[in-house]
Amino acid sequence: MTAQLNPRGDVAVLVPAAGAGVRLGPGRPKALRPLAGEPLLVHAVRRIAAAPSVRTIVVAAPAAEAAGAAALLAPITEVTVVVGGATRQESVAAALAAVPAGPEIILVHDAARALAPSALVESVAAAVRSGRDAVIPVLPVVDTVKQVTDGELVVGTVDRSALRAVQTPQGFRRAVLAAAHAEAVDPLTDDAGLVEKRGVPVHCVPGSEYALKITRPFDLALAEHLLGTAP
Repeated sequence: MTAQLNPRGDVAVLVPAAGAGVRLGPGRPKALRPLAGEPLLVHAVRRIAAAPSVRTIVVAAPAAEAAGAAALLAPITEVTVVVGGATRQESVAAALAAVPAGPEIILVHDAARALAPSALVESVAAAVRSGRDAVIPVLPVVDTVKQVTDGELVVGTVDRSALRAVQTPQGFRRAVLAAAHAEAVDPLTDDAGLVEKRGVPVHCVPGSEYALKITRPFDLALAEHLLGTAP
């Protein structure tokens, strides 16, 4: 499926969606699990596409599901679907390679954060546009955090005042993200980690409670409960 560009936007959004989602239980790949009758991927991409800054979206889907994902997303005209890799990192790299010339702001967003509002997309994009090389949305850590041994013995209490829970979309200047993936060796859980390893400053903006990550069956039930109030 070929990307159709929004001439007003300056942002490309990559959506790695090739993961199995084993913690969600048996079934289809996580991004294609239903939330209120529609796949998580559809919910996520619809919200991304509603952001005025977004020019194009590239989804990395499992090889066996790529054609089906393209059909699901066909009504959202800014979307290209490519075949993802065995890891999240490989899927992001495949999606990045498919971004057409033009957008110099790249956002990476997890399909599992299906309720992330379009306002969060705009906030992250605006921070990159203002001159930041890398931007992540975060929330304060509200639980007490303990450091424990392998035997589950508490050895200390972590000062949570300096801790943040990281969400997506994460935003980057295109050249910064491309260089980080070109030099990546060890797989990391997010793209901000890749640019951190290169010494690039990563800046934070406020996240959203609606951008929760759907990982377990409980998360899916919570997201369904929140769906009616999600912006």
